[in-house]
Amino acid sequence: MTTSTRGAGKAPAVLVLEDGRIFRGRAYGAVGATFGEAVFSTGMTGYQETLTDPSYHRQVVVMTAPHVGNTGVNDEDMESKKIWVSGYVVRDPARVPSSWRSRRTLDDELDAQGVVGISGIDTRALTRHLRERGAMRVGIFSGDAIQDDAALLARVQEAPEMKGADLSAEVATTEAYVVPAIGEKKFTVAAVDLGIKGMTPHRMAERGIEVHVLPATATVEDVYAVNPDGVFFSNGPGDPSTADHPVSVMQGVLERGTPLFGICFGNQILGRALGFGTFKLKYGHRGINQPVQDRTTGKVEVTAHNHGFAVDAPLDKVSDTPYGRAEVSHVCLNDNVVEGLQLLDKPAFSVQYHPEAAAGPHDAAYLFDRFVSLMEGQRA
Repeated sequence: MTTSTRGAGKAPAVLVLEDGRIFRGRAYGAVGATFGEAVFSTGMTGYQETLTDPSYHRQVVVMTAPHVGNTGVNDEDMESKKIWVSGYVVRDPARVPSSWRSRRTLDDELDAQGVVGISGIDTRALTRHLRERGAMRVGIFSGDAIQDDAALLARVQEAPEMKGADLSAEVATTEAYVVPAIGEKKFTVAAVDLGIKGMTPHRMAERGIEVHVLPATATVEDVYAVNPDGVFFSNGPGDPSTADHPVSVMQGVLERGTPLFGICFGNQILGRALGFGTFKLKYGHRGINQPVQDRTTGKVEVTAHNHGFAVDAPLDKVSDTPYGRAEVSHVCLNDNVVEGLQLLDKPAFSVQYHPEAAAGPHDAAYLFDRFVSLMEGQRA
């Protein structure tokens, strides 16, 4: 929810949290007003991929790294066709980018896409506030949008909450498209786009998979119209408790026994499809340095995260579901949040984090190979 004008310059800016705390700084990007959920990202790099990740739709991202914009903006690292964050918060924006790949400054890119931001505030204090009190609604106001503090706070408190938000259809493709396999085609995958990142079908294409990306509104019939060897459910924004349609489609896939893989929102969809609940985390996991243990191997991975909701499934036992036995396959070592699920009697699994890792470490890239192995096993 943004209103903006071009030309941020050095206009005054104000950040107002829904609990009344206020930070004052300077405009960064477009000048105007914007609203969303205040969340923080702990990544020290990869800001361009963060900005263009559709999972950040309707969120105001606070960067914990103090220096942002150092490498400018290029035309290669976009995860989608536009910036999706509703606002951006940085401490010390780079004055001049330094990278041979840079085509323009981050400030100019935010301005050109109408993204209202703020710089020059104590992002460490803001992050500590969100850690203690939880993610909450926020507004950024600059230039003529600035009013007295009470009026700004009232506007923030009138903004919609993330809990109960159904957003995946707002960011997903409206038309199906195909990402061809790189080299020899080995498999066909139907990918339900709930906010998919561009690197995800690319990682599958690298493994000889032709990916048919389908809208979030795709039906079971649409999925099987492409004659898939496997089905994928992507990441995406919003509250998984609202995602009744994707849940019903996934249940149709589980009934047919087609190999299934889900990432992030797709993990939450699998949780719901199996009969587990979901819940909102206090402040979520966002960044590229989160430790996760693969409980099937004991290996610990450093992983990329972007989620504010999680699956409520038991960590200490195998659960009976309508589709056979299921267990928690991955867990976050910081807080024991469920980071992955797998079925023991059908070829289906999911993870809450981002093995495509754009940006981020590549520790979890093997999960795409695991998906390939499921499809090979089904074919055999």
